[in-house]
Amino acid sequence: MLAALVAICMWVFLQTLDPRIPKWQQDASVIGTNPGLGFRPMPKDNEESTLIWLQGTNKANYLNWFDNIMEFLDKYYTPGKIEKGNAYLKTCSYTEWPTETEVCEVDVKDWGDCSRDQFFNYYRSSPCIFLKLNKIYGWTPDYYDDPYDLPPDMPKHLQDHIRNITRLEERRNIWVSCEGENPADVEYLGPVQFYPPVQGFPGYYFPFRNSEGYLSPLVAVRFLRPVSGIVINIECRAWAKNIHYNRAERMGSVHFELLID
Repeated sequence: MLAALVAICMWVFLQTLDPRIPKWQQDASVIGTNPGLGFRPMPKDNEESTLIWLQGTNKANYLNWFDNIMEFLDKYYTPGKIEKGNAYLKTCSYTEWPTETEVCEVDVKDWGDCSRDQFFNYYRSSPCIFLKLNKIYGWTPDYYDDPYDLPPDMPKHLQDHIRNITRLEERRNIWVSCEGENPADVEYLGPVQFYPPVQGFPGYYFPFRNSEGYLSPLVAVRFLRPVSGIVINIECRAWAKNIHYNRAERMGSVHFELLID
């Protein structure tokens, strides 16, 4: 009798738990409070490699990278495959943030030239890569939204970009920069284009609540004219006051190499 009563009490208790909410969060979790930055595509034949080796004139090569990216982006191009449950998909903006029962949709049109119709520009030897932040339940960014209080190590072009945004709410982003790691890499990398043009992850996608139907926002980065025949070391970095950076430990940033043949 006692065992049955305990079982009933345990069942009632379990019904009160939300399976979407992790038991251990932020400092108490394995992931912690510092979101990592990841990139796609990654070589499939060597999981430890971070080299994107592109032979633009070799159709089999650029189609291989195309398929690699499409495997990652499939749920973005076909969002109907994602279980939405009771969540409501919302077209969010800096003035229209989601409620706790809503999730912001990710519009693939925001990726501009980094689209599947353009084969992500791999066939032009002007490739796009996609950046995403690791999901940390309940983490909210502390923005660099004051154009007169930006970190001195932030690239000047990003500082200028932020200062050109006049509306405060439109500066509530996790900013992104991508640069060559060394002076020679900077020269070889050439101009870089970001999509969406805000150059970051809009703040209305955060905090992550593990809601059904949620898709992580992505930043598409296109390298317009990288020098061919040379391995170029690239570092992309996420910028928020509560994203800690350490190049040696790859905190708050991601490293990869680009080789155009």
